Parts: sequence; structure tokens; C-alpha cells
Amino acid sequence: MMKRIAITLGTAGAACALASATPSALWGANGEAWDPAGRLPDVSYAGYACGEKPLPKYEITANVRKFGAKGDGIADDTAAFLEAIRATERGAILVPAGRYRITSILEITKPGLVLRGEGPERSILVCPKPLNDIKPNWGETTSGKRTSNYSWSGGIVWFKGGDRGAKIGAPTAPAKRGDREIRIAHGGKAPAGNWIEIKVRDDGIKSLLEHLYSGDPGNVGKIKPASHKTSFVTRVRSTADNLLRLDRPLRIDVRPEWMPEVRLYQPQVTGSGIEQIGFEFPVREYGGHFSELGFNAVAFNGVAHCWARDLVITNSDSGVFAGGRFCTIDGLVCRLRGVKENKGVFGHHGVTLSGHDNILTHFRIEQRYIHDISVEGGAGNVSSCGCGTDLCFDHHKRAPYENVFTDIDAGKGTRLWHCGGGADLGRQCGARGTFWNIRTEQPQHHPGGFGPASMNLVALTTKDKPSTDPKGRWFEAIPPDRISPKNLHEAQLLHRLGAR
Repeated sequence: MMKRIAITLGTAGAACALASATPSALWGANGEAWDPAGRLPDVSYAGYACGEKPLPKYEITANVRKFGAKGDGIADDTAAFLEAIRATERGAILVPAGRYRITSILEITKPGLVLRGEGPERSILVCPKPLNDIKPNWGETTSGKRTSNYSWSGGIVWFKGGDRGAKIGAPTAPAKRGDREIRIAHGGKAPAGNWIEIKVRDDGIKSLLEHLYSGDPGNVGKIKPASHKTSFVTRVRSTADNLLRLDRPLRIDVRPEWMPEVRLYQPQVTGSGIEQIGFEFPVREYGGHFSELGFNAVAFNGVAHCWARDLVITNSDSGVFAGGRFCTIDGLVCRLRGVKENKGVFGHHGVTLSGHDNILTHFRIEQRYIHDISVEGGAGNVSSCGCGTDLCFDHHKRAPYENVFTDIDAGKGTRLWHCGGGADLGRQCGARGTFWNIRTEQPQHHPGGFGPASMNLVALTTKDKPSTDPKGRWFEAIPPDRISPKNLHEAQLLHRLGAR
């Protein structure tokens, strides 16, 4: 597994490092240049507990062997796992070292429940059947090609939840991105300490899409009017006279034409996860794009503050789909064993961050997917501290905005901006997508129409000259080995917690 490495400099070493460091004009040396309403997004709330607490380690309260699991790689252990999940209310379910044959979906719909192995090379889920054979779910692409919906969703271990938060009311005045307060009727129903979700929906002229692309959406002809939605979750710091003071600055404007509403945010499944486990899918020939039937490892849907920690996924169609909020994927390896790539790829999505405020960190993607790391629709997601052989940062259209890729060795660099998504669904990247300290073997150029001019490119491997227009294209050609801070997310988190 990828090791987490801490480097401590002595006094002389620290002075030398500081002398050669070059800060970005968007952040400064210690965040003094950052503006909540400016072009650099705030992703300091990404991940479990908004980064304010480490991932917990629960006591072991169950063991799959006591429910009949053999772990010999031959017997079908599915029933034992399902019964262990059904019978255990909270805590960690131990998966001792062994090879466990799993032939159905393991759904986790409870809070505070963890599947824990004894190491991803020792506790292995052997998964011989794709999801579409287990539970058929046929669909089609935006161009009408028949394919399994598991081509882009679902996992053998699938965390599923929902939100039971009641509606509080509607904002009674507009608010701007960067504001830390919002006025609503019945504000007393959201006292300090509560989490709220501010929801907006597009109007008939797609002005919300315009906003999420900072005025340059590209062709959005196939997105129906009044259909696109987004939302923002925050804590309430104080309430007075129906004015809610918020824990974090608004990520979007709140305008009456977008039919905004405020709800309590009360996710039903929190604090659940999977850790120290390997997934092994069959050796097979890959049939190409949209042929995937769902050899997928893990999915998060409708959950919050959940995690996947220290996983090794072998021969997957897709690795992890993170569609919740404030979830963490920490320590992930995706690899091939016994098969060769087909036309340079094997599999569809490595990791997809389609929710909000999730983080992928300490990862190594050895297997080359059509889309190695994807963002689609959501915002505030972070990919950091990872590497791959030749990574692509897939932005899958439908306005993925204010997502950050930082401190990544992307390998060869031949396809960094290679993306998917159907035609006429907007530009790949939405407003203020940010790429910070990205290393590649070959030099990179600004990807132009990949997204609006509000994108931020800081410290990529390049030979191009800088172009830093505060109201236009931002390309800071700082050598990656000189940029300070190295990791934008970590710097923002420390800045926020230090300030608090």
C-alpha cells in the first residue's frame, strides 16, 4: 500500500526550502491573498468530518467467520457477510485474512458500521459475477447505445442512504457567493450547530448553468430547461432575526429565480466505511467503452462522512463511485493482474467523485481506465497526494465546479485532459476548477475550451509562459518543485482550523 510519508526539516533545511519556495498570487505564503468571493475555491471542508477529525477506528463487534464464512476462495461466503451486516448494529465487522467469494451486492444502510479486513493483500473479496448478472439494470448512453447502468454506477460493497431533513423555508433575500449569511423566514428552526442544505434549481433560460460555468457554459442544448440542480451544505453558526450566519462562505449565489429552499441536513447513514480489504475481479478480456457489466468495487450514494480506507482493487471495470458528501477515500491502489490493457485501457472509471466535498487522497492508479479520476455535477471535491502511470482528469460535463486536483504525479502526461460526457451537456469543467502542483513527464499546455476562463492552473509541468489575468485566463507557470504550498487542500484546511 501507499505509505503516508512525513518529512521534517531541520532549521537549515527549512530555511533553504523557504528561500526557494514560490507562492501563488491567488493564495500567498499563508493564505493572506485568498478571497472567499475570489476565483480560488475553498475546499477545506472536503472529507470525513470536514477534515476536523481523523477517521475513527471502531471496536470489533462481529466477525464474518462466526456467521459461517470460510474464506477459502471456493465456498460462497455471501450469505455469511449479509447476515453479519444484518445482525450488527454498530462497530467493525472483522474480515479475517482469507479469500472470500462474494456473489451478491453487500449493501450497508446503517450508520456507524464498518467492514474491516486485516490488510488489503490478506483479506480479499473475490467477486466472480458482475453487478448486471446479480441484479440486471440495463440502460443506454446519451447517444442511445444500450449498456448496463453499472457501467457508471454501483459497487459490490454499496453504501446507501438518504436525507430526512425537513424543509425550513425559502430565502427572503438574494445572497452572493462568498457571503456568510442568508436571511430566511422561520430562521429559528435552524439553531446554531445545525447543518442545513441550501438547494437551488435552474430556471427556463438556464441561468444557473451560466452561473456554474461563470458565464461560459458552452453548448448545453441537451440539458433540459429548469432541470439542473445543485446545493450547498453548511453549519449554522448563529441565528438572529431570521438571519442565519454560516460556518463557511457560500459556494454559489442564491437568487429567487432559482427557487431556493433551505432544509435541515440530516443524512441517515454517516460514519460507515470499508477498510483494509482487497477486491479481486476475474481475469478477462476487456470489451471496450460501455461494454462494462459492473465489476465494480465500492459505491457511496446518499451518505455522508463515510470512508474507504486502504483498499487494493484488482481488474475492475470501475473502482470507487463517491456520490455522497464529506466522504474520504484514503489509501487506494487500482491495478491489473494477469490481463493486458485493450487499446491502452482496461475499465471505465477508476474513481468518480460525483457528490460534494469528498476527497480522494494517497492513491496510486496503475491500471489505466478510460476515465481515471472523474468529477461530474458536484463541487468542492479534492484529489490529492497521488500518482498514476498516465492519469487523465476526467471532467464529465454537467457543470462540475470548484473541484481541486493538487499534489499529483500524473505520470507520462499524454492525456491529462482526456474527458468523456455526452454531446451538448456543457463544457467539461465548470467554474473555478483548479489544478495545483501537477507533475508530468511531458510539458502541459492550457487546455483552452476545456472549461471557462475562471479555471485556475498553478504549477503544472510546462514550458509555456504565464498568463495571469484576474478576470480571464489564469496560468501560473511556477515549477511544481517550487510551488508553496505543495498541497492546496492541506494549506486551506490548516488555514481554516488555525483561524478557528
